[in-house]
Formats: sequence, C-alpha cells, structure tokens
Amino acid sequence: MIKILLIEDEPGIQETIQIALEADGFSLSISSTGSEGLQMLTDEFSLILLDIGLPDQNGFEVLKSIRQKFQTPVIFLTARNSEIDKVLGLEIGADDYIVKPFSPRELLARIRAILRRTQNPLEMEQKSNQKIRISLEKKLIYFNGKSLNLSPYEYKTMELFFKWPGRIFTREEIMDNVWTEPEDSFDRAVDTVIKNIRARFKELDLHFDPIETRRGQGYGLKENI
Repeated sequence: MIKILLIEDEPGIQETIQIALEADGFSLSISSTGSEGLQMLTDEFSLILLDIGLPDQNGFEVLKSIRQKFQTPVIFLTARNSEIDKVLGLEIGADDYIVKPFSPRELLARIRAILRRTQNPLEMEQKSNQKIRISLEKKLIYFNGKSLNLSPYEYKTMELFFKWPGRIFTREEIMDNVWTEPEDSFDRAVDTVIKNIRARFKELDLHFDPIETRRGQGYGLKENI
C-alpha cells in the first residue's frame, strides 16, 4: 500500500484528505506541526502533502529540512495564491503546489500524476484476482485474459472498486473519486456507469457480475469472484 504523510494543522482539511486518500487505497499518516512531521518521516513514504502555514514553522523551512535527508515528492498545500510563493516553493524542491480550497478529486489527480513519474513502473503495473486483472499503467481491465472496452469513467470506477474489494461506496464517494467534470456529476450518472460495466462483463460471460449493489447504500466489487 502506498504511504503518504500529511503535515497540516487544520482538522477539517485533515479529515477531508484522509477520507479521500483512504477511499482511493492510500495509507495516510497525519502530523499537525512541521517538527512532528519531520520526526515521522521515513523512506517508507512515497509522497508528502505539506501545508505552508504551520503553527511552529512555515512549510518552506520544513521542505528545506526534508531535502537535507529525503528526495520524497512534496505537494504544497496553501491558502496563498501568489506567483512568488509558487515559484519559491518549486525552486526549493517542491514537486507541485495546490491552493486551498481544493476538491479531493483534484488533489488525487495531482498525487497520481506525481506517483506515475516517480514510482517504479513495475510497482504500478497490475493487480489481479482470480478472474479480473487491472493494469494501472495501461489503464485497462482484463477479464479472463481479454481487455474490456471501458470508458474513462467506467475504468476509474473499476479501479476504485478493485483497490477495496468488498467495500461499498456511496454514489457521492464514487463521484468524488472518479468524476473530473462537475457538470457530469449526478446520481444517475453513477448508475449508468455501473450498468455499462456490468454489460461489458456480460459481453464476455453472460452470467458473470462482479458488482455488488446494496440498496440505499451504493456499489462495490464482490470479494469472492
């Protein structure tokens, strides 16, 4: 499991990020101060989310300390949107910069983009169960060795489910983690995507359905398929 360190002192932002990242299959550790975050940091973390406005020291100083020992990718989180701050952050070693308030799906997109650049491709290549295999690099789902013709939303929904087999996601959670266009985000769109995913599997096996539906709760991937 990919481990991420969040150094952020606002409880509301901590909670929002934790829900989004853990739903997407990441392991998140949280620190509320720069000094505590530096003590927690090890080589096991694949990425750091770093607030600039920390209570004990600013994020620029924390990043300088990080770069003395680690080359772990860093995304700055900040309420400041000035060009000078962005340039300074990138010049001293940040990999990206996201301005508050931000949506969970935007943050996840930034994280995935950095991990694609920095992680060993073999670590990101594929996960599988008995019948279904997912290639994260090729962005393809395979069923009994044959690739499924999925739309981007259908693929991303299956990718989310595959990381948490047996977990039921609400429609809102699916939209937050999958949808990129706000105007496309409504409950019926999720139902349509699920219907289409089932249809793609039935094209290859009429009796196979990997999706679990719980009325009033949502959808997920069956554990034993």
